[in-house]
Amino acid sequence: MEEVTLDKLAKDVGTTVDRLIQQFAEAGMNKQPGDAVTEDEKQKLLTHLNKQHGGGGSTPSKMTLKRKTKSTLNVGGSGNKSVQVEVRKKRTYVKRSSAEEEQRKEQERLQAEREAEEAKRQEEEKQRQEQQRREAEEKAKAEQKKAEQEKAEKERLRKEKEKARQQAEAEKRAAMTPAEREAADKAKAEADKLKRQQEEEARKKAEQEAEKQAEEARKLAEENAKRWEEEEKKRKEQEKEDVHFTTSSTAQEAEDAQDFDEERKSRRRSKKSRRKDEEADERTPRRDKRRKGGRRPSTLQQGFNKPAQPVEREVKIGETISVGELASRLAVKASDLIKTMMKMGEMVTINQILDQETASLVVEELGHKAVVVRDNALEEEVLSDRHEGGQEEPRAPVVTVMGHVDHGKTSLLDYIRKAKVATGEAGGITQHIGAYHVETDHGMITFLDTPGHAAFTSMRARGAGATDVVILVVAADDGVMPQTKEAVQHAKAAGVPLIVAINKMDKEEADPDRVKNELSQHDVIPEDWGGDVMFVPVSAHSGMGIDDLLEAVLLQSEVLDLKAEKAGMASGIVVESRLDRGRGPVATVLVQRGLLKQGDIVLCGLEYGRIRAMRDETGKDIKEAGPSIPVEILGLSGVPQAGDEATVVKDERKAREVANYRQGKYRDVKLAKQQKAKLENMFANMAEGDVSELNIVLKSDVQGSLEAISDALVKLSTDEVKVNIIGSGVGGITETDISLASASNAIVVGFNVRAEAAARKLVEQENVDLRYYSVIYDLIDEVKAAMTGMLQPEFKQQIIGLAEVRDVFKSPKLGAIAGCMVTEGVVKRSAPIRVLRDNVVIYEGELESLRRFKDDVQEVRNGMECGIGVKNYNDVKEGDQIEVFETVQVARTL
Repeated sequence: MEEVTLDKLAKDVGTTVDRLIQQFAEAGMNKQPGDAVTEDEKQKLLTHLNKQHGGGGSTPSKMTLKRKTKSTLNVGGSGNKSVQVEVRKKRTYVKRSSAEEEQRKEQERLQAEREAEEAKRQEEEKQRQEQQRREAEEKAKAEQKKAEQEKAEKERLRKEKEKARQQAEAEKRAAMTPAEREAADKAKAEADKLKRQQEEEARKKAEQEAEKQAEEARKLAEENAKRWEEEEKKRKEQEKEDVHFTTSSTAQEAEDAQDFDEERKSRRRSKKSRRKDEEADERTPRRDKRRKGGRRPSTLQQGFNKPAQPVEREVKIGETISVGELASRLAVKASDLIKTMMKMGEMVTINQILDQETASLVVEELGHKAVVVRDNALEEEVLSDRHEGGQEEPRAPVVTVMGHVDHGKTSLLDYIRKAKVATGEAGGITQHIGAYHVETDHGMITFLDTPGHAAFTSMRARGAGATDVVILVVAADDGVMPQTKEAVQHAKAAGVPLIVAINKMDKEEADPDRVKNELSQHDVIPEDWGGDVMFVPVSAHSGMGIDDLLEAVLLQSEVLDLKAEKAGMASGIVVESRLDRGRGPVATVLVQRGLLKQGDIVLCGLEYGRIRAMRDETGKDIKEAGPSIPVEILGLSGVPQAGDEATVVKDERKAREVANYRQGKYRDVKLAKQQKAKLENMFANMAEGDVSELNIVLKSDVQGSLEAISDALVKLSTDEVKVNIIGSGVGGITETDISLASASNAIVVGFNVRAEAAARKLVEQENVDLRYYSVIYDLIDEVKAAMTGMLQPEFKQQIIGLAEVRDVFKSPKLGAIAGCMVTEGVVKRSAPIRVLRDNVVIYEGELESLRRFKDDVQEVRNGMECGIGVKNYNDVKEGDQIEVFETVQVARTL
């Protein structure tokens, strides 16, 4: 029997709980809120209410529930009227007659019987299929057993026949000649081989047949289990389809009947009746329509189902993305995304540009998956539309010479090139990447000479990345140095074979074994020690071993089998770049494949242009250059970055579009990183307080030196003094650079460049500090000295005297006077003092009086007696010590 609570019943009939309790009490039943109400109690209450309202004592067959609500609407306008709105709802429940009730029970009984029969049939079907599966498995096992028995019987018969045949052959063999026996043995071996093959094939066939039968039985069982699972799932879904909003069975039946009638009416409405309704709607005022509309049937309503679990999205992120666009891709509000980023420590606005790394972290924080993409469809289209020469031919090796500073790299190349390059470098050290190709007796070789100074790490890494073979120059009298180790690391990182040239072998203190021992600690093992690295002793001064070194390079290149396309559109790498006053941007390009010709359109990193002129390393004009040839090209739109890829393309307009697109992306990425750095350092700067900054405007002759000097200067920064490079570039110093330095209180540093006449005049007017350098050592040392001058001075307390209290006297004017003996140093009248008792400081202050006998004195030296009056302190006792000190300023260094 169904039972509902009193609160639920009051909600179903649309009345209050108190009124329902009162009606139950009038009917003779005491109820409290939350009590259960049975069907009999409901019938008693209905009978009582029917009698109370003048009805008979019989059970009613129909019950009508009416509900009326009133509300007030304020209508806007000039009158500002209030309109009373009344909503009436009516619902009728009809109780079936006894005949209908019996008919319904009979239908339920028949339905239950049908379900029981269906369940029984399914169970029988399941048992039958299980029986078939077992029979199939037993049959397969029986057949397999029978096959094994037959096989064993055949094997036994075969062995008997074989034994008889062997006996006959042995008798026959005994009567044969040696030649006949040899022929018989050969025929027997062939027969045995053929027989073994037949037996193996038969065995494999039997195994395959058994596996096939077992697989069929397994598939049958799986199909049956899957079908039974689907039928069970369908049955459960059918049970869940019938959903009601009330607990009363009578009310549920009434709901089903009403929903069915509404659906049938909506399907059978004719066009004519629809037209009439539309005309009536047009004539009916708006508020009457609202009142007339009523509530749609629940079966015809469309509802939004909230997802049961969070939706994980794949968000595509380019190199940069704005906060607003990221919020739209995540399907969240921009304000919520900004809140999330504030919790992560990022203060952003809706239009701020985020870099790829930050955006990926935010997406993962919100529980989604970040997909990193590159928005370079135009770039790929331009680079793919290139004609490549199909035939690859052998090319010359590209050799990079690396090593520690002043170990003789450039001098070694000078001897090979028969030129003097090092004498042209400031200070005698290399500060650029020099690219040369040399025709030797053994063939052409392209050399890249890299700087050895510690500041030029990026140059050396770039040289190792563009090369085929690395020659590591180590001085025999100096051994392995820091840049030597770094060169080994660059070569290993680039996966390039290494050849060690032990230079300066003509000196008396040369020790090649020391070089081998030290390099072996870095996994560079000589060939004569069982390794794979060639060690060649050479001398750049006398020319000893140069031919052996070139032969080793060519031998290594033959092993590498270096090939490249010598026709088609060229591609290469920018080794160095600079801004020439007369010729404009100049880039040194090492051609890696194809043929580079004058007039080609080159896309070079962020810049593009048509090649107006080409020159080799000696300054001669050339018209074309093949693989492994370094050339200087003129005609680019700007100075490219060293290390950029130079590619020849067909269309100048598309090349300009790609260059502009790259510049925009570079600017966005740079801006995003700057904003990220500012936000990260904001709270740190607030906590640290004032930090001294040394602002520098840096100009250099070539791009590689500019990059190396910038890195070296930034590394000089400390917690108290920071180097801030506010402007940098390639070329001479202009008025713009001086104006920038004047506005930001910076110094202007020129490395191998000079200021223009107008810029020099502005320097005198603005009183800007302008400095020229040609050696990187001097530049770094002077900047370090300037930073040292910006450090805050350090103060240190130095003890200058110590006096021991022997007795204490009372003075009516000065209070307690300590009679002391100076035991160490000197006691000065103007110096601060400390009073020590048992070596513990109990007072710190200054002297009020210092007397020797009756005379006031300025100081008392060691071994003399004196009277000391301590200002504002009278608790001096015998045995105390008075310590005199002074504060001295100590200059600080970096």
